[in-house]
Amino acid sequence: MLAGAGYLIVRGAPRPMSAHHRAHRPTLAAATAAPATPSTVTTDAPSIEPSASPESSPESSPDVTSAGAASSAASAPSPQPSGPLLAIVIDDCGQWPDIEHGFIAMPEAITLSVLPHVRYGTAIADAAHAAGKDVILHLPMEPRSGVYPGPGEVKVSMSDAAITAQVNDDLASVPLADGVNNHEGSRATSDDRVMRTVSAALAHHGGLFFLDSRTSAATVAERDAAAAGLRVARRDVFLDDVADANASADALRHAGALAKANGSAIAIGHPRATTLAAVRAVLPELERDGITIVPLRSLVH
Repeated sequence: MLAGAGYLIVRGAPRPMSAHHRAHRPTLAAATAAPATPSTVTTDAPSIEPSASPESSPESSPDVTSAGAASSAASAPSPQPSGPLLAIVIDDCGQWPDIEHGFIAMPEAITLSVLPHVRYGTAIADAAHAAGKDVILHLPMEPRSGVYPGPGEVKVSMSDAAITAQVNDDLASVPLADGVNNHEGSRATSDDRVMRTVSAALAHHGGLFFLDSRTSAATVAERDAAAAGLRVARRDVFLDDVADANASADALRHAGALAKANGSAIAIGHPRATTLAAVRAVLPELERDGITIVPLRSLVH
């Protein structure tokens, strides 16, 4: 059984909104109702109990790596981190606010990736931003499986103009986003035309970065985004291919080992109670090992 413990010292601070944020920020819509099972996603909503969680996992591919109420934000900026750096990104946000607020309440610089056009997306993005957390857009993209990834999907069959319009519409749904990563997308991220068009649309907004979730070994997303002038990064580890706290803890330790070996690493998890339990339990270990949790924006280049 995993037990919660103390936290790392890295804390988020409220971040000023960019011109893009100010131009597109919607009115805050607080999420006060109990979460309902979304009708547009491929997962079932988890309960707060660690034994229950969404049934979906990241798309399976040869490239997928696996190992088996917001708190008050500090007003002072964090010191410049040194040593091994690890970014933790929580995908699929905006659907299970109870779990997502658990991540927001943690003092560590966890990044929340928010889906467009979902019930709690605006409230979760606002809460995360107020707590000093990075917010990015979790852009739905067509998978090879044919499973519907949710509203706002970028499909290979779309024209360039339709892709550009869809990307712009999705960004408008998550206006606090500083960057983007793909949700599903094993087919779309492997298509050069699609990724060149997506990347050009993102570059037009200025200042955004792109994280390649690497749901396919054939992805060209990082390459095409970099060619469009975007700052980029790639996912190293998925934390929760299975909804098991011990497996997620082992995956997070593996991400920490990669950070020590390579200087930095990026891990992606999901709003599962088991993942939240694992992150709470393992982060003190990583701190003792000299690893610093940083916002995703710190690891793009």
